[in-house]
Order: sequence, then C-alpha cells, then structure tokens
Amino acid sequence: MPSFFRRLLLLFHALRFGARLIWLAAPADHKVHWIVSLIERVHASERGRAGVHGVLPLLGPLAGSFVQTLATRPELASGTLHDALDSVHHLLEPLPPDAAGKALAAAFGRPLPTLFESIDLSAVESGFAHQIHLARLASPIDGHREVEIKLLRVAQRTQIADETALLRWVARWLEKLSRAARKLRVRELAETFTQEIMRRLDLRAEAANQSQTAHLFADDSRVVVPTVIWDLCGDATLVIERIETVRVTDFAGLAAHRVSVPALAARIIEVATHEAFEHGFFHAALDARRVRVSVDEETHGKLVLGDFAVMSNLSSDERSFFVHGATALFGQHYGRLADLHRNAGHVPSDARTEQLEAELRTRAEAHFAGASHERNAGPLFHHLLHAVAPFDGCAPPRLVAAQRAFEQAEELANALHPGVDSWNIARHVLADLARRDFDHRGWAKHLAQELPHLAHLVPRVPQLAIRYLQQQHTVATARQHVQLVGEVTREYRRTRTLLWACTACGAVLGALAILLM
Repeated sequence: MPSFFRRLLLLFHALRFGARLIWLAAPADHKVHWIVSLIERVHASERGRAGVHGVLPLLGPLAGSFVQTLATRPELASGTLHDALDSVHHLLEPLPPDAAGKALAAAFGRPLPTLFESIDLSAVESGFAHQIHLARLASPIDGHREVEIKLLRVAQRTQIADETALLRWVARWLEKLSRAARKLRVRELAETFTQEIMRRLDLRAEAANQSQTAHLFADDSRVVVPTVIWDLCGDATLVIERIETVRVTDFAGLAAHRVSVPALAARIIEVATHEAFEHGFFHAALDARRVRVSVDEETHGKLVLGDFAVMSNLSSDERSFFVHGATALFGQHYGRLADLHRNAGHVPSDARTEQLEAELRTRAEAHFAGASHERNAGPLFHHLLHAVAPFDGCAPPRLVAAQRAFEQAEELANALHPGVDSWNIARHVLADLARRDFDHRGWAKHLAQELPHLAHLVPRVPQLAIRYLQQQHTVATARQHVQLVGEVTREYRRTRTLLWACTACGAVLGALAILLM
C-alpha cells in the first residue's frame, strides 16, 4: 500500500477514535503514562490489534511488543528493540521454494545451477525479513564448498521502509501539535527506530561486521567465525562458510558430541568480556540465538558467533574507563572509581567526589555479601554505570549496551551451568586487561599507535634540530644583546650620577671660596 494512502487511513483511524478527546480525557499530571496504558489495552483487544496491523502489517506487531516491553522496563530503552524483533520474527513466513529459487537467481544475477552443485530451496531458518538456505558450491571459493545463504526478502524490506516512513511522518506531526511529544523527542525516537530496523536489513554491513570479527578472533582458540564468501555477497544475499553446529542450549546434542557444558559456560563469559572490552567491537545482543557450538573435527567445541547485523563498538577511552573502573569496583576502591567518573566527564563538575563515592559504596557493597560463586557481575556493572544518575550524570549509551551484552552472556552461561563462577571469571579477565595497559604489552601498544606519527616525524628530525639550534642561537644572541644594553645603560646612569655629583661639589666649593674671600 503506498505511503500516501497509509497516511489517509491512519488519519481516518485517528479521527475515528478521537485523538483530541483521548488527549483531553487523560489526567493532567500523567497524560503520557495514561495514553501508553490505553494503547496497551487497545493492542490487547482483537479489534484494536487488527486495526493497527491493518495499517502497519509488518511493524504493527513489532511496535506493540516494543511498547509493552518499554512500559514494563523503561530503563532498557536501548535494548528493547532487539527483544521485540526476537519476539516477532516467527510471525513472518519464509518464501516458498519456487519463489525462493527465483529470488536467489535474481539476487545472484545468474542461474543457480551455474553456481551451486546442490541447494536446498526450503528455508532452514526464517527471521525478520530474511531466511537461511544451505547449499554446496559447484567449485570451491577460497577453499570452501559447503555454504550458508542468507536471503533478504526484498518485498518485505520495501514494505518496512514504507512503514517506517509513515512512522516518521506521524512523529513529525506529533511534535508540531504536542508539547509533551516535543519533550519526549518523539521524532528523534522514530529516526532511531528506523535506523535500527534498516541496519538489520543491510547485508553488506553485516558481512563487513562478520569479517572484522573473524579478523579480531583469528588467533583465538575459543571462537570460530564463519568466513564470508565476498564473491557471492550482495544487497540481498550474504553467503558464508557452513560449519556443523549445535545450539548452545541443546544439552542432548552437546552430550552426544562430548562438549563440556561447564567449560562452555565459562568460555561464553570470557569471550563476551574480551569481545567488548578488549576488541571494542561486540554483539549488542548476545543470547542463545546468536551463539552455537561447532561439532566439526577441526573446530570441535569452539563457539560459533552469528547474527552480525546488530553490532556496537567502544572507543579506547570508553574501554579504558570500564576496564579500570570495574577493576576498582571489584577491589572496592570507590574513591578511585569516583575519580574515574569525574575524569571521564560522567558527572557535572560541581558534583562532590565524596558523595559519589558514598553512592557507589551503598549500591555495590550488597553484592559482596555472599560467596564469590554465588555472585553475578552483571548487576554490579549496572551500578558501575548508573550510580552517577542521582548527580544528573550519565554514562555513554555504548557502555550501557556493552554492560547489557555482558549481562545477557552471563544469564546464558548461568542457564547452561548454574555453578559457573561468572564473578571470578569476569574479575580475572578484566584485571588481566587492566595489567596490559601498564606492562610491556601496553607500552608496545602505545608505541604502535605512535609509530605512524613517528614515520612522518623522523625524516624531519635534522631540519627540526637545525631550526632548534637556530632558535637557541637567536635566543642566546638576543639575550646577549639585552645584557649588553643593560650594562651600557647602567654605565650611562653611573656616569651621569658622577657628573651631577662633580657639578654639585664644584658649585659648593665655588660658593665657599667666594664667601671666604
């Protein structure tokens, strides 16, 4: 349905339900909460849900799940979209085999038999606007024949783009007509919602994210990342190496392939910590759907990371703050952590350090009460970032996303093996990362960062030395000139004083001679 007709239909529903009457009927002190509750009730009813889904067939269920999750846990606003997408992905049916074959041939631009020896046109997995197919290449590419194809359903992507444009149009009008909407920055929220949705549908960006992650974990014995077959990737297809895996929560499959569940749980926490706080490029939502276990002979027991559509990154300063801040928090050095918050700019300049230290102590000490194997590091990291809220401060959103990703990984590890000591695992990994900043590895890392600048500076050293010597010579000459002028001036003042003294003495002697005569 074209966007113009969607707008007319949406206006019809707005007039039908009386948006102005709803706004006037809402209590004056909490209008927004009352309207959100009303939307939830309308969405819960069959007729209301049918009306919303008629206007927004694809984003209707997603928006409803998003609002429901946001209403129950508003502090997870940055992560609720991932949960909403995961909860509605099963509502979209994959393409039938005939339509899938035509879509794949159109995406590759050539008949499928010229590329593949065999291909399964029935989707083995279906997600939000995409589906997965298994195939065998006719000839190896980069040494790989067994591949996995992620096909984007182009028609659904077009419809999603149309519906997000409608949402942005509604948000613009809401901000024009409502002061509360302007205060809530509804337009900015709609723009962010659109960007997050469309980022999930960008297969080229997903391929780039997967390739970079494979490079970062190339020498890691705990993780294997499937290789991207770039020759077959496009706007609607993502082709990667196929690795035989089992779900990380498939206990029967893990036992059949002799994979140690306790070691697997500990490995998940280690990898999640290294991914976010060592490499600074991590999954924004790391759960059971994005982690599998390899059962191939060469990579047996390694974690296989998947779904690289939703990735985030941390700057070096953000990583340094979290690593050293978490180390200080594990050591219960609250004063040092308060200084780190102040130096990072997370609190206003007028916030008192001793009050922030007391707030951190009040929030964190309860987590040290039990035995170490009974503690969870995720809630402690939550206080690490959110203890600045009472002082009108805030931590960067990317750090909050990294903390939430770690918390999800910890929940997954505890679900696999409740006895996993996630507290000590995170503490040892972060302490090791903190030590690296001060030992020879830290010096080597900083030197490597400065080498590109030294490459431009070293050839200019002789010229800079000559300029420095000339400058020093000029300064020395100027200093000597000033010193000489000062000495001449002092001699002039002495001579002038002596002449005046001689004149005065001569006048006195002359006067005495006249008087005596």
